[in-house]
Amino acid sequence: MALHRRVADEMKSAVAEGVYAVGSSLPSESELAQRYGVSRGTIRQAFALLVAEGVVASRQGARRVVVADTRTQSFGQLHSFSLWARSIGAVPSGRVVRLERRPATAVEVGQLELSAGDLVFFLTRLRLLDDLPVMIERTAYPDRIGELITATAAESGSLTDQIEAHGFVFAQAEHVIDAVAATAEDARLLEVGRRAPLLRARRRTRDPSGLVLESSEDRYAADAVAFLVHNSAEVNTMSRFTSS
Repeated sequence: MALHRRVADEMKSAVAEGVYAVGSSLPSESELAQRYGVSRGTIRQAFALLVAEGVVASRQGARRVVVADTRTQSFGQLHSFSLWARSIGAVPSGRVVRLERRPATAVEVGQLELSAGDLVFFLTRLRLLDDLPVMIERTAYPDRIGELITATAAESGSLTDQIEAHGFVFAQAEHVIDAVAATAEDARLLEVGRRAPLLRARRRTRDPSGLVLESSEDRYAADAVAFLVHNSAEVNTMSRFTSS
């Protein structure tokens, strides 16, 4: 587990135990760095995760404030299919359909904020819950991120964990959710009818500095999953859950 994620998990445990109460200010970066025996940079990375997960609010010129307990679904669970699946007691798995390194398309240049001619790694992966196909993931990664991915790793575990182990932090994401008709490939992989309705979730993820790490389009079987959005004045959170 990446060091900043371990620190973030320990701080969330402290929130759950009441060490840091909702509405209270957290100690300074230097105080926390000394407490956890890490650098201030690691603390800043941990804060980025806590902000993304809706536990902490970051205000200009002020210390971070605890705005929620840890009962909401984490950003990590929303971002990582494997982590989310385990959180609901299911067994996640995956199968790589294709993994290729090629020049970015015009759309990918815009989404990943690249220059024309830059290379990307493009991954198409079928995701399964308890051996049942539920989602097709099509993700474009900038070359510097994609070179960390292998087909073997993509089938055996969480790419989020693999990428974060190299020091990259998935801190914030934009989501667009709509419905589309299944293509021939969608129908074959998900074992549904051609043009069957699918739930599409498009996502662009950034690190704490705003650098784009990936652009993804996930297509779910219509009865596989639903999304719930919680709104508040301090933070907006979104949860993913299996459809009933």
